[in-house]
Amino acid sequence: MHKLSKFYRVNLLKTLYFSPTMVYKKKGLPQENDIVICTVKKISYHSIFVDLDEFERQDGMIHISEIAPGRIRNIRDYVKEGKRLVCLVLRINERQKQVDLSLRRVSMSLRNKKNEEYKQEIKAEKLMESIAKQQKSTLKEYYTQIGEKLIEKYGLLSAAFYEISAKGESTIKDLKLPEKLTKPLVQAIKEKIKPPEVVVSVFLNIQNPLGNGVELIKKALIKAEDLGKKNKYKINLVYISAPKYRIECTAPDYLTAKEQLDQLTVLISNEIKKSGGLCEIIKKK
Repeated sequence: MHKLSKFYRVNLLKTLYFSPTMVYKKKGLPQENDIVICTVKKISYHSIFVDLDEFERQDGMIHISEIAPGRIRNIRDYVKEGKRLVCLVLRINERQKQVDLSLRRVSMSLRNKKNEEYKQEIKAEKLMESIAKQQKSTLKEYYTQIGEKLIEKYGLLSAAFYEISAKGESTIKDLKLPEKLTKPLVQAIKEKIKPPEVVVSVFLNIQNPLGNGVELIKKALIKAEDLGKKNKYKINLVYISAPKYRIECTAPDYLTAKEQLDQLTVLISNEIKKSGGLCEIIKKK
């Protein structure tokens, strides 16, 4: 067997796992180049037939040439019935409702990302189901009244829940959802879902040759801390060892965290240079 194929086979089998599927299914077909979750239902000599787990009554096909790089002698070396796969949508035949998929064109990072996304969707659905039971309602009613509108706006149920967790109920007021169902769900989201956070950091070399250089450096760092408190930034200033320092900014998204970090870095750099010192960025994450 081709060495690359063997490596791919081993790593592919490691990433496959059994897990529950969502109750909610999208209607229609996926788009070309979409990344989709599938479950193997049948294996033939030259193809794999799968169910598209995110779509209502829709299947797909993976040709043997799209399973892995190199020559494949036995498809069952790569997949088994009932296994969960992450595939790329290659072609769509809308008239015949045929979906051609590729397994080999999905990188490990994309596979992991999609698996995690689907896992979060299942968790979000389970949370909504538990609230529906508490309210003597059903998951179907919650999807009809709330879930489908959230998915239409945010793309994913989990993305909607994270947004509600971060910004509160006001972020979905434009959807005009029924308050009786929405209130308990929003409360549960705030209690159980932590808003996503991104940490961005930078290392600085800070030096001041003056006799009171240490005090001048300290004043510059205190000014940065004061700015962070004033603007309600989540920051952490760490002394590593002379002359190295680290600044961390935590925010809901990368762009916000980077913008805050840049603002603090510029302030420190300007203050250090004004007092006759040197400030150099040596590493950024």
